[in-house]
Amino acid sequence: QVQLVESGGGLVQAGDSLRLSCTASGYYSGYSMGWFRQAPGQEREFVAGISWNSDKIRYADSVKGRFSVSKGASKNTVYLQMNSLKAGDTAVYTCAAGPALLTTLQPGSWGQGTAVTVSS
Repeated sequence: QVQLVESGGGLVQAGDSLRLSCTASGYYSGYSMGWFRQAPGQEREFVAGISWNSDKIRYADSVKGRFSVSKGASKNTVYLQMNSLKAGDTAVYTCAAGPALLTTLQPGSWGQGTAVTVSS
């Protein structure tokens, strides 16, 4: 079982940058990690994910070129660097982990989420 704890959300203005962090504990060896988001009144959607060895990365089309996902050296932390934020990026961002996350977009474990609000 994996426990995921996010940090870094907040209120920013359009065009600003923000970095989210997520730290895993428990059993996560070999797992991909990533981020999903859910805006008010909308379905949860995949944002970005990175494989265990950081050799595979996947982004949603809506964030390509603006967001960057990376992992720490210890592999238990994943970051989401968000640049050129738009009002449409406002959502609760949730960290996720799982052995087939990048292929199925179905993680086995979820964090509790961190809110990002972008004012225009």
